[in-house]
Amino acid sequence: MTDLATAGSGAELTRRYTGALMNTFGTPQRVLVRGEGAYVWDADGARHLDLLGGIAVNALGHAHPTLVSAVAAQLGTLGHVSNFFATPTQVTLAERLLEIAQAPDGSRVFFTNSGTEANEAAFKMIRLHGRARGASRVLALEGAFHGRTMGALALTHKAAYREPFEPLPGGVEHVPFDDVAALEAAFAAGVAGLVIEPIQGEAGVRTPVPGYLAAARELATRHDALLVLDEVQTGVGRCGHWLAHHDPEIGGGVVPDVVTLAKGLGGGIPVGAVIAYGQGPGTLFGPGNHGTTFGGNPVAAAAALATIHVIERDALLAHVRDLGAAWRAQLAACHPRVTQVRGHGLLIAIELDAPIAAHVQAAALEAGFIVNAPTPTSLRLAPPLILTAEQAATFTAALPAAIDAGVRAPHAQEQS
Repeated sequence: MTDLATAGSGAELTRRYTGALMNTFGTPQRVLVRGEGAYVWDADGARHLDLLGGIAVNALGHAHPTLVSAVAAQLGTLGHVSNFFATPTQVTLAERLLEIAQAPDGSRVFFTNSGTEANEAAFKMIRLHGRARGASRVLALEGAFHGRTMGALALTHKAAYREPFEPLPGGVEHVPFDDVAALEAAFAAGVAGLVIEPIQGEAGVRTPVPGYLAAARELATRHDALLVLDEVQTGVGRCGHWLAHHDPEIGGGVVPDVVTLAKGLGGGIPVGAVIAYGQGPGTLFGPGNHGTTFGGNPVAAAAALATIHVIERDALLAHVRDLGAAWRAQLAACHPRVTQVRGHGLLIAIELDAPIAAHVQAAALEAGFIVNAPTPTSLRLAPPLILTAEQAATFTAALPAAIDAGVRAPHAQEQS
């Protein structure tokens, strides 16, 4: 077996990567070899503060002892059995999710391996719900990102993701973001479901105005359509509540019909979930309607249970709310080219006054900070929930130099 600890330099491993893997992600920015807490180290020994968390996945950071112990213990006991059988971890995780989701009696859970799969399952639930009354239209929002499988891609708005694979599953219409009047007009007839992210992550951490989700709930109820909330990126404590729509500023007490989860749920182990609220949505899937080989496997379920346990035990929801609010204020004041800082909890966007975000992201990486640029003018932060105020402050202190370097980068001046 190859000794991965001595596998080569970053340049050598990148060369091997480009020779062995499909070019779906471009050239890797770094080759990472280990992590601890909120830090990772690359193949050349450089340490980086991970402020992206595997894109909102590593809720407990890297190599968290409770998560490692839970996964190792489960894998040493029972690793995989298929869904012809149940396991205690699977059942317990479903019960815990119904509890933290504040789901009413009759609610049920379906497990997947990713957020895309969870949204694919939710799409099928919308189809089943609409079929019973002859409704087939599905609404999503402009700027939405729901995944890249064919059904989830149909819900996703970005043309560059969609167009190479058209025709996509039909019947999906994209409504202007944060526009209640446009949403009401779209509900004219035949709508089976509406899919919304409480906060649009890939569009640059955009939150609808207070009351928008409540209006969406009222319209969906009036027209007998399912309201699906995609909490793949925003759930499991990312925004300072178990689910982002639990935040009064975002949800205002809204109860959805379906919620999709993934990313942070397993703390780095692939696991997703669909929560169907109440007897109606909870019974849409029957035997043969949907399936998965790996979904809800005992190892993934153990990881999710450990993640939920640590978030509760260490009071991370309150920590995320407090740190996020303080950090956003500090970031907003750190440089004159920062025009806005958006977000809730530890899902944050830093808006810049020119399309230089990719240059700033590259400069931050050189300085030892991992962030990303979801739009030409914004940086996204989605760090581990265990991030400390002191660690956050090191990025705030370094960001002005990264912005200045981004402005000086080739082609950046004419862009600005």
